[in-house]
Amino acid sequence: MAIERKPINRGGIKSAGYERSSRILEIEFSTGKVIQHTNVGEEIATRFLASSSPFGYYQDKIEEDYSIKR
Repeated sequence: MAIERKPINRGGIKSAGYERSSRILEIEFSTGKVIQHTNVGEEIATRFLASSSPFGYYQDKIEEDYSIKR
């Protein structure tokens, strides 16, 4: 399944996208690494995607709270 990502280009995050039906948040880092977090709620994903500090939001609300699917 391909998740459409939008450019972010801030704080070490190049792009990110969210698939509502599968609850997967996909993040591409500036290093080229792409990860998917599973079971992410829509509100969390929306706040992350709109954040003025996406990396900080990622560290605070997503990184350790949701499983990673590489």
